[in-house]
Amino acid sequence: MTVHQANKALILDFYRELEAATPESVTDILATYTSADSHWRGVHPFGEQYGAEAIAEAFWQPFLASWSSVQRRQDVFFAGTNAADGSDWVVSMGHFMGLRDRPWLGIPATRKIGFLRYADFHCIRDGRIVRSGFFCDIIDVMHQAGIQPLPLQTGASFVYPGPRTHDGLLFDDQAPAEGEKTLSLVNRMVDDLTALNKSGNDRCPPEVLARSWHDDMIWYGPAGIGATYTIPRYQEQHQYPFRQGLKGKIFNGHITRFAEGNYAGFFGWPNLTNTPTGGFLGLPGGEVPADMRVVDIYRREGDKLAENWVLIDLPYWLKQQGLDILERTAGLVGTDYS
Repeated sequence: MTVHQANKALILDFYRELEAATPESVTDILATYTSADSHWRGVHPFGEQYGAEAIAEAFWQPFLASWSSVQRRQDVFFAGTNAADGSDWVVSMGHFMGLRDRPWLGIPATRKIGFLRYADFHCIRDGRIVRSGFFCDIIDVMHQAGIQPLPLQTGASFVYPGPRTHDGLLFDDQAPAEGEKTLSLVNRMVDDLTALNKSGNDRCPPEVLARSWHDDMIWYGPAGIGATYTIPRYQEQHQYPFRQGLKGKIFNGHITRFAEGNYAGFFGWPNLTNTPTGGFLGLPGGEVPADMRVVDIYRREGDKLAENWVLIDLPYWLKQQGLDILERTAGLVGTDYS
């Protein structure tokens, strides 16, 4: 069994136990699979935590106390080696589905099915999880509860599907050459974006994207931005508002970037630093630089990218500029936010 297959088996066992967890049992489950000093990075308001007890208290116990009958519904699952430091990682992406019977993070209960979109990265060493990155789309949960913390978004809202090809769960070993091809394409695409940042060209022609993207590409962005389809609509509904509404763009690199088969993923902490000039998310500009933590999961089809699932820790980006949308929402609807 290869190291990646062993790591996948470990994470699948971990997830099976988590799906049966209660607020009382989850700390012990985490302790079984993580190292004593495991470093967990969670989106705002969960923060960075060390060790099973702190991770459980920050996210899992409140989540399991608020959501009931939770299922993990994976759409993408793969493993790979981070070229930057040789560490081995597994990523899972999809939705948690459960009943929203109690308030969560100040968001009122709905007593209906709720979906929490997530991406979960784990670095494994000697059979234990030593580092994790956990992203979820809290604004989307607010939308499901009828709360709109931001102006109208430019893209579409819906429960995002998995890959069009229905082959994102890479439980079996993959040909190394395919992963290398996928990672090389993603690296070339990132280099193109870096060159755009340096050039200051915020309205690049579609031909620039077409070097690495299919014309009918699909971009599944975070709530607050939404999803968009085809290169022209992607540019209209996300790329141009993003590039023209932000200045001082700095690329800070990634914690991990890896690929397996036709899939690749990365996250940064932070990926980017930028300053709003007005228009992005329909909000006014300012002079406060803010860090942006981002996840990208890609599917390659042939020699170009076909689908891209993106999560951005927008609540954290906004909080750095003085707007805590969770605290504000809790105050307006009269729920507890802690």
